[in-house]
Amino acid sequence: MSLVELIAQADERGLAASGLACLDRCVPLLGGDDEILRPLWASLADGGAGDWETGLRVARDKLAGSVDAAEDEAADHARRMLDAAPAALDAAELRAWADACSVASLRIHRLLDPAADDVPLDARREGRTEGMPPLVAAELRRQVTVLEVLAGHGTAGLRRALEVSVEGRRVLRAVVSRRARGTR
Repeated sequence: MSLVELIAQADERGLAASGLACLDRCVPLLGGDDEILRPLWASLADGGAGDWETGLRVARDKLAGSVDAAEDEAADHARRMLDAAPAALDAAELRAWADACSVASLRIHRLLDPAADDVPLDARREGRTEGMPPLVAAELRRQVTVLEVLAGHGTAGLRRALEVSVEGRRVLRAVVSRRARGTR
């Protein structure tokens, strides 16, 4: 099943986790640490919509002005993911956010991948993966994995979704670090 189909079929928790996982993997671009989004993950496990709203507000406050996104297109995409996160766990809002986060995260990975890729991201999300740059391909696999484990395991899949996100965050942090060393 394509990423687009998985997003279309996901429930509220799956959509929130999908968007959150994309954002979590891109937090290094905003200067955030590994724990900044943990309260949001916990709220999904507990099913607490109020905790989600509080965790989101705290994350936004901690990451406010942390990076000058105007100077970095990848950071700008990450900032927009955070800013667009819905305060309520409403299916329609979460679906739009998860979809936008998916595209933004793939754009970020494409911007940071030195390999050229001129295939539209929509085609990638619909399953056209031949010749995909490695960083983008890995991000697409992570997005699919998060949605599949949540569809198959519900709340129990959140731990695996978080593990996938942590792995992706480490990869992106290494890419960002290499890029910073190369531009100095």
